Amino acid sequence: MTRERSRRRLRRRDRNALIAASLTALSLTASGCVVVHGERAMLPAATRAEAAKALTQFTDAYNKADKAYDSSLDEDHVTGALADIDSARLKAGHANNPGGNASHTPLTLTDAKFTIPKKAGWPRWFVADAKGNKGGDYRWLLVFTRSGLGEPWQAAYLTLVLPREVPEFKKDADGFGEAVPAGSAQLAVPPGDLGKDYAVYLKNGGKTFADGRNTSGWRADRKAQASQPGLVRQYIDQPLTHGDYAPLALRTADGGALVFFTTHHYEKRTGAPGTTVPVPNKDVQALTKGEVKQSLTLEYISNEVALDPAGSGPVSVLGRVQGLTAAQGE
Repeated sequence: MTRERSRRRLRRRDRNALIAASLTALSLTASGCVVVHGERAMLPAATRAEAAKALTQFTDAYNKADKAYDSSLDEDHVTGALADIDSARLKAGHANNPGGNASHTPLTLTDAKFTIPKKAGWPRWFVADAKGNKGGDYRWLLVFTRSGLGEPWQAAYLTLVLPREVPEFKKDADGFGEAVPAGSAQLAVPPGDLGKDYAVYLKNGGKTFADGRNTSGWRADRKAQASQPGLVRQYIDQPLTHGDYAPLALRTADGGALVFFTTHHYEKRTGAPGTTVPVPNKDVQALTKGEVKQSLTLEYISNEVALDPAGSGPVSVLGRVQGLTAAQGE
């Protein structure tokens, strides 16, 4: 009897605890005090005001860094491929012009449009599309990311695209965009594979990418330059897909996606016996380690933006911004 009463008391205690928990949950719901888990809920990455502020802060910092040739002035506002390209450019500029950039012209970005996707978890990101006073008629496409609530918004990608090539994005009833998962099988190429496939294409060609200045045109340029009198060029291409280099994809109105991705490139220039390899300019010299005798290896980071169609078909690389980040002489 004593054991049976103990069991009943335990069952009543468990049942009462469950009822109390249920009543607490109902009370929270009724009062409007509901906890939303940001790692699971589909939320807008930013407000439009936050996106506009991030673009302004980036532009201000970029101008200060460019004027002084000092990467410490914008390092909190850039990351990933753009940070690598920008910091190397500023390093070379400072080495050759320690007093600053005498030809500095402030960058202005106007007519800014923002596409902010809803997504779960971190990082969160959005795309800014603006008209710049540099680069001719091209639109400046920037992707801003941040990895947590206390972190600053940083520009990870910057590409220039002709206005007619900027696609229409899919929007929900509230005007927010849709992020496409890296492994999406609904597209011609999963966004996470674009960097790898692009590297393979540059080496071997193929039908994955549509002809254009950043695909067949680049391959033709390399072929023409590969072997010249007294100089041979060799190339290695690699994808970058981790951390702040991860590809990011935004759904377009036709069901495809606009994908931003990063690649890493090496170009080795080897001179014929008895000759020396010329160093192209002072900026390359500033980033070169070692003594250039028989060869010069140039290291580049490139960020691309591509239209990845729904279902099947060739991927169109719309824009590519590439920068020298290091060089080695031997």
